[in-house]
Amino acid sequence: MNARVLGALLTVAALAFSGAAARAAEYRIDPSHSVVQFKISHLGFSWMVGVFDRISGSFTFDPAAGPAGQKVSVEIETASIDTGHAERDKHLRSPGFMNVRKFPRASFVSTGYQGDAQGGTMTGNLTLMGVTRSVAIAVKKVGEGDDPWGGYRAGFEGTATLNRRDFNAGRNLGPASESMEFFLSIEGVRN
Repeated sequence: MNARVLGALLTVAALAFSGAAARAAEYRIDPSHSVVQFKISHLGFSWMVGVFDRISGSFTFDPAAGPAGQKVSVEIETASIDTGHAERDKHLRSPGFMNVRKFPRASFVSTGYQGDAQGGTMTGNLTLMGVTRSVAIAVKKVGEGDDPWGGYRAGFEGTATLNRRDFNAGRNLGPASESMEFFLSIEGVRN
């Protein structure tokens, strides 16, 4: 669940970041070219790595408006967690961890941005497992421009670290497993 939240936060932060050459525009997140990845220590012995496969949302970036003009809203389907191991994924979806039936979505909605066209920090409200907390995502712009199909795209990446207990996510797995690291890569298509 923290992975979902972090994934959403990172997505929001990355999308909100704008480049100086871009025009103010609304973008929809392209789910086939966006990913929220996470890693968490497995009892202090190794790393468990996974992704959330179903992401949606939109962002606005307006270089002329400065930091106040950058906004993002991201939603993640929590049942889309994929760690490459079907039984573990089933366990992570259960009430003992993410409880995806009760909490089918995680979301991130930006509340502010500090930085410039090269990078900065996106803040926002992350809602995961019914808990909403303010989070910060370190973001940077990857690129923007025309695509081969006549559209215009912009892409961002971000990183964040979340504490599982802040979102009541699962049982005690030991001190090495309290925090989760997130990486997100978001690509949007201008409307």
